[in-house]
Amino acid sequence: MSVFPKNFLWGGACAANQFEGAWDVDGKGASVPDMCTNGSHTESKWITNHIHEDRFYPSHEAIDFYHHYEEDVALFAEMGFKVFRTSINWTRIFPTGMEDVPNEKGLAFYDRVFDCCRKYGIEPLVTISHYELPYALVEKYNGWASRELIDLYFHYATTLFERYKGKVKYWITFNEINSSIMDMGAILSVGTVQGYEGPVMAFKAPEAVRLQALHHQLVASAKTVKYAHEHYPNFIMASMNIFAPFYPLTPDPEDMLAAQERTNMFCWLCGDVQVKGAYPYFAKHYFKRHNIDIKMEAGDEALLKEGTVDLYTFSYYMSNCITTHKDESSVMGNLTGGFKNPYLKASDWGWQVDPKGLRWSLHSIYDRYGIPMMVVENGLGARDERGADGRIHDPYRIDYLRDHIREMGKAIEEGVDLIGYTPWGCIDLVSASTGEMAKRYGMIFVNKFDDGTGDLSRERKDSFYWYQKVIRTNGEDLA
Repeated sequence: MSVFPKNFLWGGACAANQFEGAWDVDGKGASVPDMCTNGSHTESKWITNHIHEDRFYPSHEAIDFYHHYEEDVALFAEMGFKVFRTSINWTRIFPTGMEDVPNEKGLAFYDRVFDCCRKYGIEPLVTISHYELPYALVEKYNGWASRELIDLYFHYATTLFERYKGKVKYWITFNEINSSIMDMGAILSVGTVQGYEGPVMAFKAPEAVRLQALHHQLVASAKTVKYAHEHYPNFIMASMNIFAPFYPLTPDPEDMLAAQERTNMFCWLCGDVQVKGAYPYFAKHYFKRHNIDIKMEAGDEALLKEGTVDLYTFSYYMSNCITTHKDESSVMGNLTGGFKNPYLKASDWGWQVDPKGLRWSLHSIYDRYGIPMMVVENGLGARDERGADGRIHDPYRIDYLRDHIREMGKAIEEGVDLIGYTPWGCIDLVSASTGEMAKRYGMIFVNKFDDGTGDLSRERKDSFYWYQKVIRTNGEDLA
């Protein structure tokens, strides 16, 4: 008998800005990703403040889910998806983010997508804002650094609630909301890049600006959740964080303390606010020690207390090590980075593979918050090559997913309330960090390449059939 609950939500996850394409179709405005060029593992993508005709912008077409959604959702259904995590492009609904009246063609597109999901019995799990801030809000307000975005986001979110109240039950307010704690989050998450043009990896926004922007997002999330609870009691409202365990590299007590501080600020700060309803003590001490003055208005703290979420969701790709010893080797990660763990192997992009770290994370999160959880991103970015038979054989992806699913099963056996799993990039899409197609996550191959070529045809990889079996057996058969 499977250890996974009978109604476990198996599925997959994508993001509008990374797979929809149709960036200027049917009234859509420009978002931050639309202003980002392609990059690679070794060369940073750029953000530009206007569109350069001689540069390639991968989100403009991406994999063109906008015109292939019926085919793609049918493939998800063939795999057996119970849930599909996707997001809505803010600029498809409000092209600049500042309009009073929404774009009907944009709303109608998501009606069609959700209806298609429902036709196959797939539950939509919708991220309201997934790294796709309207670029007009960067130009006018420097993104989330300005408090005006709270009400603009609230108007956007409540427009979605009213339109899709009969089609969507599960909502995530912000994708990886804690990403703005790291430098790259200034562009991806909070958009504090007013006037900047250059390599994404070279941009450094002041920490105080990023944390103020984060506060505005936390207030916007709480205001939106409170409204949803009051007006749509059937909605299940969720937070979403990057969760990346930070292990001390050595038993040196200095390493232990450094790992604890990084874990607190990166892994726990946002969760504590969104689940417990208040800034934790360690964050207040950190702000004081670093001379960071978070500007709050009357009512902010009450809103945070009243707008707590029902469900904790998170991305998990890897763990990191922290050390105060400067002669150690550093490694890449999901916006985090750290030091090399000698006990772990790494992906082609240097991300350390740590399935047991997922089990540790599940226990740590459930012990702290005690509410249901979903792993809504997890997967392996890898280079996929055709075999001699012309097919895509990806045993490395199957191994990665199998090992993480096995650890999830152990956590469930041990009492953790995990209700769903949506591996990232169930279909190939544009990488958020590098802007490339070569870093493929999907179980469905898309014929699209980093130079923009490809006929966009879809093809099942070996992992497609493997995951189909996993879902069919409710996680019992992982062979």
